Amino acid sequence: MANSLSGDSVVDRVVRVISAFPEGSGSLQLSELATRSGLPLTTAHRLVRQLAAHGLLETGGGGTVRLGLRLWELVNRNSPTLALRQAAMPFMEDIQQVLNQNVNLAVLDGWEALFVERLSRRGSVANRAQIAGRMPVHVSSAGLALMAHQSKAVQGEYLAQFVDPDGKVTAETVRTLLAETAHTGFAQLAGVVDPDTWGIAVPVIDSRQHTVAALGVVVPLHEVRLQALVPALQTAARGVARRLRDSAP
Repeated sequence: MANSLSGDSVVDRVVRVISAFPEGSGSLQLSELATRSGLPLTTAHRLVRQLAAHGLLETGGGGTVRLGLRLWELVNRNSPTLALRQAAMPFMEDIQQVLNQNVNLAVLDGWEALFVERLSRRGSVANRAQIAGRMPVHVSSAGLALMAHQSKAVQGEYLAQFVDPDGKVTAETVRTLLAETAHTGFAQLAGVVDPDTWGIAVPVIDSRQHTVAALGVVVPLHEVRLQALVPALQTAARGVARRLRDSAP
């Protein structure tokens, strides 16, 4: 039920407050939080106080506000990606041991790849993918691997609304990339996000033949060995799917 002049419900405003924290931000001033959430300062102050009482937010000196540990606890305890991350971690660690480069795990959320896990080491190449970060499908090898193995209806809906904000990629180009990915069984993008890196990803397909995730690596452009990388990733993806199947109730 809406109970504000703007028509927002309490839940709407709580979500706006929690979502206002930008990626990588430790804390915000209350005034900045109100501005970012589009709420009056008095409303933001009241919601922050109530959420802090439940441990979902924490307040500090000078009017600072940060996300609370209770929120982290609840999300991680009940996250639908928890089983996926647990199943994938041993295989991601094995791949990282061999490559000494970035390894990513992503799921499809709307028209974006949402990264739920990432392993990297000092000396690894630049990797824009961050845990809980998002990337558009068409600029991420993980995104292409995920979308290429969705139904024709989902792909059609995605392509029908596709617009590249930079104006560099057309829907037909993406359609071709998806077809190539579906045919080869893996996605690859060279120098798209970073000119010196190559992203390679494969789908994780469960026992019902649903693509539940994408397992990928980001490696230096000059070190790409597809004939070795792709089979290793595909073997790991099958291992993840097997562990998911074995752990299912």
